[in-house]
Amino acid sequence: MSLTGGWGASLPGLAVEARAQIVDEVSSQFQGLSLSELRGDREKLVLRAIPLINTCLSRTGLHASSNEIDEIARDVVARVGGLGFLEPFLRTDSGLSEVALTPQGDVWILRKGAPSFEKLPSKPSITDAWRAVETLLAPLGRAVTEAAPSVDAKIPRQDGLAGGARVKIIHPVVAPGLGYPSVNVRLFEPKPVPPQRLIEWNVAPPAVIHSLVDLVLKALRVLVIGGTGSGKTTLLSALCHGIPKEARVVKIEDPEEIWLDHPHVVTLEARPIQVGSSIVPYTLAAAVDDAMRMSPRWLIVGEMRRGDAAAALFRAQMSDHPGLSTFHAEGPEAAVTRLNLLLYADVGIRAESAKEMFAQAIDLVVQVGWIGGTRAMLGVWEVGKQLKAGNVQFQQLYAPGDQELRPVCIERRV
Repeated sequence: MSLTGGWGASLPGLAVEARAQIVDEVSSQFQGLSLSELRGDREKLVLRAIPLINTCLSRTGLHASSNEIDEIARDVVARVGGLGFLEPFLRTDSGLSEVALTPQGDVWILRKGAPSFEKLPSKPSITDAWRAVETLLAPLGRAVTEAAPSVDAKIPRQDGLAGGARVKIIHPVVAPGLGYPSVNVRLFEPKPVPPQRLIEWNVAPPAVIHSLVDLVLKALRVLVIGGTGSGKTTLLSALCHGIPKEARVVKIEDPEEIWLDHPHVVTLEARPIQVGSSIVPYTLAAAVDDAMRMSPRWLIVGEMRRGDAAAALFRAQMSDHPGLSTFHAEGPEAAVTRLNLLLYADVGIRAESAKEMFAQAIDLVVQVGWIGGTRAMLGVWEVGKQLKAGNVQFQQLYAPGDQELRPVCIERRV
């Protein structure tokens, strides 16, 4: 798929104006279809558009390859379905991790495994941008307005689209520019990530990956840390292959983004407070407390962002529930410091008690990040169970360049 050819650009053989005219004419012939038809099986709509495109080409004396016709048909479906310029980027085969629209109308994409965004040469119209936003929010009964200028949402699952992706939309009233909404869509892997994929991506040597998966099987409690877009969730998804297939897993996320290849999984998804709504929010902390009453054998928390969520998870893991979670931090000591601040600010737990909780609730810390523009595992540390001089102690088990994981002292089994 050509990400620069899906909209606003020309494909070989057809000029931009001719292509746009065909899309306009064929799109108009879809008027009158119900909303359920427009948002139903998109491949059927593509097949329905192709003969209409061929008729249009024949009448105007234009010629296009079968690939061009297929791309035009998908542009038509994108137009009538409302997602417009966004749809090519949201397909499961797009190869992207993120797509962003700025208030100036510029489109930036982040390819999977790339460290930085790249700017695309074309812009959607303001009308197309707002139509796409309305389509994203309509199934949720939400809207971004001056009264509610910031909206969090999730893309509903649809055939061929990256359902479950996280969406952030900001109204121009607080994100000034040229009248465009600010849009950020974070895409997730559409299926479980096997450990072999990490090996293929050279995240770490095979022996290290396999050892970590084995330690998850032995019920060690793992905290995956790293910066934004470093691959924390992808690594956690791969490590989940160490959880026995017969285990009951309760997964807690905000929003759901981790895919597990296990038959007995229950997902609890946080719900943010909505402006003007009397519906109370559902927090990660509440989800962890609920999970503890659901007889889980393993707990998974997508990302801890607040101290109350961390406190709830730590209490659960201190009660001998194995688990995996992620946290934004650039090193194990930084993770302790940041968690201390969150635990005190949100729950009132003081530093010494917070450090004790960390030491008792976490067995391994795994850090991911970037080395030479490539995602890589930056370190693995075992967490000492006794504080020394009031600080959490770490024993490094892996550093870049090592071929194996050093032996772990902790012994745990479910």
